[in-house]
Amino acid sequence: MSTRGADLAGLAGLLADRTRAEMCLALVDGRAWTAGELARYAGVAPATATEHLNRLLDGGLLVERRQGRHRYVQLANPQVGELLEAMVTHLDPPATEVRNLRAFTVAAALARGRTCYDHLAGILGVVITAAMTTHDLLSDNGGFALTPAGLAWLTGPMGIDPAAPHKTRRPITRPCLDWTERRMHLGGAAGAQLCRRMQDLDWIHRVGTSRAVRVTTVGATGLRDALGIDPAALE
Repeated sequence: MSTRGADLAGLAGLLADRTRAEMCLALVDGRAWTAGELARYAGVAPATATEHLNRLLDGGLLVERRQGRHRYVQLANPQVGELLEAMVTHLDPPATEVRNLRAFTVAAALARGRTCYDHLAGILGVVITAAMTTHDLLSDNGGFALTPAGLAWLTGPMGIDPAAPHKTRRPITRPCLDWTERRMHLGGAAGAQLCRRMQDLDWIHRVGTSRAVRVTTVGATGLRDALGIDPAALE
């Protein structure tokens, strides 16, 4: 019997528990969380949270960071984040309506724009990806690939270090199926660098403590000038 089958079953088992699944989805925002924060998020006792986190750490889905007396955990790498987002796309939309105003507001913000680990997703990510394709900056023929014009745009007007996308083993570009839009957005090293650069330029701001992001006034102007994106398309 294949050992790969056993490995896959072990991975599936890590996510088969609802508490562990909730914790992993919380960490898809790319940030490091404490065990206490995740315990409150998942609605479990601190000791229970620690037990689940240890399993996820042992299974390689999470890594631990220590700063002084504090212990933080985060997803082990971008591939784990992309795996989780891809799995969510296989789920049917919620069967019940969101009746709580706060929950509705959070859901709407996530749909408009959010981080998928370290790149942009939601309407924002999909619209940017479509605009890059329209302007021949990104080829979607059998997958995603930066065109020469796209590489020049990222390292020229956008001001991204030409060496930055090559400083990692991950693919430079990767199509990532968006779980709210059911269309592709740009992942990979280029997607991560673009998200980081838009934050540095003050084009996007994180919404509260969630992974939702909103486009600033400066960002709306920047996206219109850089990619011809109508701000109304981001709503």
